Amino acid sequence: MTITVECKTRPEGSKPKALRREGLIPAALYGHKGAESVSLTMPAKEAQMLLRKAAVNNTLVDLNISDISWSGKALIREVQAHPWKRTLYHLSFFCVPEGQTTNLVVPLEITGESVGIKEGGILEQNITELNISCTPKNIPQSIEINISSFGIGTNLSVGDLVLPEGVTVLDDSEQTVFSIVAPAKMATETSAEEEETIVQTEADA
Repeated sequence: MTITVECKTRPEGSKPKALRREGLIPAALYGHKGAESVSLTMPAKEAQMLLRKAAVNNTLVDLNISDISWSGKALIREVQAHPWKRTLYHLSFFCVPEGQTTNLVVPLEITGESVGIKEGGILEQNITELNISCTPKNIPQSIEINISSFGIGTNLSVGDLVLPEGVTVLDDSEQTVFSIVAPAKMATETSAEEEETIVQTEADA
């Protein structure tokens, strides 16, 4: 799905409060022509709609700045908003030229029903997002993990993940993504059985 964002350059000397009274949100584009940044405005309603579809550091958008005839790919890098009213204050975009790698965050999506969970095991997920690096054309919406074949006692690390082509993970490869553990009752029963076996073995000896 392509998301198009229409912006205009921000009038010099304009105040954020005055812009918001006009129904506009201050914004900025970084990485435009290298280190140059551009101050922008966009309609507040469009900004709110954008954030319902796009995620920070994840969704690539087509950004158009009509009054300077510029368009290109960009990521939403930062959203400033009121902590509980959720009123938008400012959006920051980062230009991503075609073919250039960028760092971003993608969600982990667990699919399937684990055989271990069917047997009463519990899924303990330690991370829900992954830090990756890739070019715009290779940005995945998510990293899918099918857990259907995983039983009780399974521990999956970042280094075990199967990544899409062109995607490099930035997180520690030893970091645990999730574990499928036995419930407390099952673990207690297993421990008791093991102790009984040890005692019986010692008695037989």
